[in-house]
Amino acid sequence: MLNSSSPDAEGSALARIVLPAFGALSLLAVWQFLLPWLGVPKFIVPTPAQVALRIAADPYLLWQNLLPTLIESVCGFFIGNIAAILLAIAFVYSKTVERAYFPVVLFLNTIPVLAIAPIIILIFGIGIFPKIIIASIICFFPTLVNMTRGLDAVSANERELMHVLSASPLEIFWKLRAPRSLPFLFASLRISSTACVVGAIVGEWIGANKGLGALIIQSTFNYRSDLLYAAIILSSSLAVVIFIIVTTIERRVIRYQ
Repeated sequence: MLNSSSPDAEGSALARIVLPAFGALSLLAVWQFLLPWLGVPKFIVPTPAQVALRIAADPYLLWQNLLPTLIESVCGFFIGNIAAILLAIAFVYSKTVERAYFPVVLFLNTIPVLAIAPIIILIFGIGIFPKIIIASIICFFPTLVNMTRGLDAVSANERELMHVLSASPLEIFWKLRAPRSLPFLFASLRISSTACVVGAIVGEWIGANKGLGALIIQSTFNYRSDLLYAAIILSSSLAVVIFIIVTTIERRVIRYQ
């Protein structure tokens, strides 16, 4: 039996930290030194040092715009995924409901978010609620498809065994279908963890007074490239943080062989 603290395991863990750090630092070095050497103007592509100075100079402005995007992303993540899970359960237990409504959901998913976002903004205004709806829509379809597939990933023999054991439909769901669907669910949650931030920012592009999306638009038109890049980095960092939280929960919930 291999010891988890063996040199190979420690080397592998070290590589998972060192290699990504090396990759990030090498790209930052190219950005900091090579682009100016190639003659790229700093007012178009500011260096990482300029962006860091802008973040340090305007922390309140960035936080003031980060907070609405954070609320919209997290609320959209939960609402979109919960709605998808509930509808997936309805699809699994009623094929009539699935045949009736899955084509409708599929059709709605074909509409680009940039096309549907202005309609939602016109209906609900430029407050925080329409951005939550847009983030929810982006999260909804991947989770619906994966959760439906996961709940159906139960063999006939397993279902027959549960019936032989006189398990109720509720017991079959919680002890068989739900555990079997968890890998499918977390696969879609990882997608949604970054997509919800994109949805919130798209909504802020269409119409908002605050938020990282609004700050990106304002910085672009005001030719403040350092503030523009700072807002982009913060939005990406927000998506990464949500992704890390989801993957951490996944590791604790699912025990892989």
